[in-house]
Amino acid sequence: MDHDHQNCSDLLGNLSSYIDGELSEEMCAEFQKHIAGCENCRVVFDTTTRTIYLYQHNPADETLPAAVRERLFSKLHLDDLIKHE
Repeated sequence: MDHDHQNCSDLLGNLSSYIDGELSEEMCAEFQKHIAGCENCRVVFDTTTRTIYLYQHNPADETLPAAVRERLFSKLHLDDLIKHE
């Protein structure tokens, strides 16, 4: 079966809203159905939710080493934030 990657892009565009509980029940069901059958999107979803969990549960006195922070921000395309801090 061919996989419609445009559908992946569209659904992952709603990832933040899904995680924040801001999508309609219909969209949530569509999102859940998609990630159940699409390994790539499931990896993105799992990685994102784990990253959020780790960030929220990281003790305030611990910070990422500068090199790790720079690589993370670069991968997330947040390079501009590194320069402003």
